[in-house]
Amino acid sequence: MSGPVPGTPSLLRAINDRAALQALLDRGPLTRPEIGTLTGLSKPTASQLLSRLQEAGLVVLDGVREGLPGRTAEVYRINPAAAYVAALDVTPDRIAATVADITGTVVGEHTLPTPRRPHGELLDRLGAALRGAEPPGELRRVVIGVQAAIDPSTGTLGYAAAKDVPGWQIPDLVPTLSAGLGVPVDVENNVNLVAVAEQAHGAARGHRDFVLLWADEGIGSAIVLGGRMHRGATGGAGEVGYMPTPGAPTARESGRYANHGYQALTGGPAVLKLLRSYGVRGTDFRHAIANAVRAARGQGQRADDAGAGLRDIAARLAVGLAAITSVVDPALIVLTGGVVMSGGETLRELVEHELHALTIPQPQVRLSSVEGNPVLAGALDLALATVREEVFSSTVPS
Repeated sequence: MSGPVPGTPSLLRAINDRAALQALLDRGPLTRPEIGTLTGLSKPTASQLLSRLQEAGLVVLDGVREGLPGRTAEVYRINPAAAYVAALDVTPDRIAATVADITGTVVGEHTLPTPRRPHGELLDRLGAALRGAEPPGELRRVVIGVQAAIDPSTGTLGYAAAKDVPGWQIPDLVPTLSAGLGVPVDVENNVNLVAVAEQAHGAARGHRDFVLLWADEGIGSAIVLGGRMHRGATGGAGEVGYMPTPGAPTARESGRYANHGYQALTGGPAVLKLLRSYGVRGTDFRHAIANAVRAARGQGQRADDAGAGLRDIAARLAVGLAAITSVVDPALIVLTGGVVMSGGETLRELVEHELHALTIPQPQVRLSSVEGNPVLAGALDLALATVREEVFSSTVPS
């Protein structure tokens, strides 16, 4: 019969070390008295802790802070060189790479254009993107965002045609990439990574149950339940672009990965075609949506037509969101991607109004508030969470 794990001195030291490191991450440079206050440790214990963390290379001195007359206090911070991680956002057009130190500070970036018919092996292209970001030290982990999903039952990439992710049809994809790049690798769906970033820094912060809808050239979503990403049996939870939707062709007529379902009604090309039918012009769907929003604020027939076009887009988006809401019942829906972000608050309000007219639950609908590339932001968050757990646990005796 097993009982409670005794609070051994080494275990208590590990707990205190982790608490101090987390305080330094959350608050920035701190003095020993400040660390002691935040962790509840005595002065001697806090001093021993800092010596231990310095010896382990996890904490470094960061100067002194003047206090009362004649008094100074040494300031400590996380050693940024304790570990480095990288994030890659892979699309058919380019590979964007970002490197960060263990504090989350970005220390390197690089974008490698990808020709329509990429030459060379996948590992070569990924390695070149990482080298281009010039990591200051050895990488501890790389998280790669792709427009597809790993099937955990097979270890292969699914939910994308080979032409959309050329070179990725590799058995045991993650172990193969890890061995080839010489660093532990995780491969994650790009929309799931956007949801990770929203939960950490954006509109979903503080929410444990939410759905994120990515509406752009294509359509995708991410589902977070109980604070955890729901991926499904084959990794395809959230692949709502293929969801059968009234008025759209199905996979039976169009083919498995062809343009059908929800995406055929609400993806960028469909939205551009719809707005043109209302007399709204634009060089692409983003431009057309922005033009529609501006025109709808005016007077006369042009404004009426633009407003009707935006309501039509909102109604199409709401039909799919209503199906998701009926099954998942989220407290919050976060909208992002070129379609909705180009429409801003005007389109968000229309979507929320249409959705609430269709569903019994009335989830909040918000726009994304993550700045920059949200795929890279989410990938860095995942990489940092894993590596911090590894590195911050390294003070525990084996």
